[in-house]
Amino acid sequence: MNTSEVAKLLGVSTSTIKRWVKQLDLPMERNERGHYLFNNETIDHLKSVQNQINAGILLHEIAPLQEKVIRKGTVKFVNEKEPHIDELAAKIETLERRLNEKADSVASYQLLQHRREIEDLTNQVKTLSAQIESLEGELLELKNNTETDLSDDFGQHKKLKNIKKKNILSSLFGF
Repeated sequence: MNTSEVAKLLGVSTSTIKRWVKQLDLPMERNERGHYLFNNETIDHLKSVQNQINAGILLHEIAPLQEKVIRKGTVKFVNEKEPHIDELAAKIETLERRLNEKADSVASYQLLQHRREIEDLTNQVKTLSAQIESLEGELLELKNNTETDLSDDFGQHKKLKNIKKKNILSSLFGF
């Protein structure tokens, strides 16, 4: 049976079945797509798990179906005096050293590049600051000139007004 069929049989969701399998570390067979395949023994155990959970026992307190099988195998004894092992170790050490040197040189290049970029930006900021100060000076000078011109224009306008008044009075009274 597959996961969804077992879930329907037990009246739980497929994710619950998957969680039980993982947390109880059940030894499961899988099909070619990697899906669980349940046999009768496993289904009976899952029914037992469900009954224990319904009785109030926590999942991590439930005993596993069977003890974990420790895989046994043979390890080939490696004689450390074999020249091939020494050659491989030397090559690996050389590659690691080259890799570290390359990483160091890349990091150094990047640091130098960033330093150049920072210096360029600092110079641009100085240039822009100088230009701003120059423009502020010109603006202040223009304001002062404008105020002076306005006051001069106002004084001349007053004088013209006075002259016109005198001309009108002298023409009326014949001075």
